Amino acid sequence: MNARLANRPRSVGSLIHDWKPEDAAFWARTGNRIANRNLAISIPALLLAFAIWMMFSAVTVSLPQVGFTFTTDQLFWLAALPGLSGATLRIFYSFVVPLFGGRRWTAIATASLLIPAIWLGFAVQDPTTPYWQFVAIAILCGLGGGNFASSMSNISFFYPKAKQGFALGMNAGLGNLGVSVTQFVIPLVITFGLFGTLAGAPQVAADGKLLFLQNAGFVWVPFLVVCSIAAWFGMNDLTAARSSFAEQAVIFKRKHNWLMCWLYIGTFGSFIGFSAGFPMLIKTQFPDVNPMTYAFLGPLVGALMRSVGGWLSDKLGGALLTFWVFALMVAGVFAVLHFLPSDGQGGNFHGFLASFMALFVLTGIGNASTFRMIPVIFRTLHERWSANADAEGKVAATRQAGIESAAVIGFSSAIGAYGGFFIPKSYGSSIAMTGGPETALYGFIAFYLSCLVITWWWYYRRGAETPC
Repeated sequence: MNARLANRPRSVGSLIHDWKPEDAAFWARTGNRIANRNLAISIPALLLAFAIWMMFSAVTVSLPQVGFTFTTDQLFWLAALPGLSGATLRIFYSFVVPLFGGRRWTAIATASLLIPAIWLGFAVQDPTTPYWQFVAIAILCGLGGGNFASSMSNISFFYPKAKQGFALGMNAGLGNLGVSVTQFVIPLVITFGLFGTLAGAPQVAADGKLLFLQNAGFVWVPFLVVCSIAAWFGMNDLTAARSSFAEQAVIFKRKHNWLMCWLYIGTFGSFIGFSAGFPMLIKTQFPDVNPMTYAFLGPLVGALMRSVGGWLSDKLGGALLTFWVFALMVAGVFAVLHFLPSDGQGGNFHGFLASFMALFVLTGIGNASTFRMIPVIFRTLHERWSANADAEGKVAATRQAGIESAAVIGFSSAIGAYGGFFIPKSYGSSIAMTGGPETALYGFIAFYLSCLVITWWWYYRRGAETPC
């Protein structure tokens, strides 16, 4: 009886004490079940966060059809601004779980997404709605982007090291599906009166069709309410995850924090930036193609491959996968350049689409492989630093490695998310200055080459400082 009790966590309400995922008996008896329940609630909440974050990637292409007279550059700004605000919010969200608790923060953060969803639903019904309101809504959509950092940090505390690649891959990979879901669902639900007269009258498009663009925001409301309630009553807070900001802030002195931030810009930053800019890029380069017919495919394969990448990283190692991801991404961007039209002439859309699908696959794998590297790097460092410590010192080092890993996972996701702003904005600026996106794409190639060198030198080559 005492052995059974020892393998159960002490809890007060939703707060769990003595969380020991590395204890095999504890994990088998109760830890696995509790961790999986929290993951099962975290995934749909994160999926909705991504859906709200990327709403404007699907909405911007429809605004001109219902009477909004925004310029192409203004539309690219609306697609890019959620990436900017989301990345900035992630910096703060990276540190909130140890301060407030994962259950409490997940519920509050999910509920906050109701603000941009409802506001957008009302704003699109009036073509005289000023541009500044759409800018404000786009910035608030960044609340969804911020959620990723806290969600990943929270889940990392629940699982043992051997399963973190899988757990983080599932949380992030299925959560990332929100990008594809929003780009698939919004073009569908705006074609009919999903909520009847409760949501307002339709808008008349330039071709005479009736559009219910308000559904782009309202469709998420019931799901957000359900997920917020589920998080509040179904998730847990861990005392093991509690730490001060000072304990977490030590990562800013760690070289490997900044190196992983750079690599994550290349993987996740590319995924979210390509996702945000893909519809408008298709629209500008291949005007005869309906961008929303294909836009959801890239984020879909990228999100699904993140789960695969987590599993592969556990088996093969994160550094090996990351190195080859960046090598192949360089080739993928050259392929995109090859299939683009030149001066508005020629081009091959199917080759362009296939090249981008390959890039999305690679970003999905790279998202998982870079995240898998982080706990390995910091565990290796702290084991090295505590090699001569006593048993108590080794336990403290293990705890600090977990705290720093979670903080780096959150902070690197924040920095990486700036790709959601810079990539679509780079397209817009390149098109405005040169007439095409080629300059932006060559810049991406140079950046991926720098990521390739960093991965090889610090993590992949024989004799690397922290092989992982």
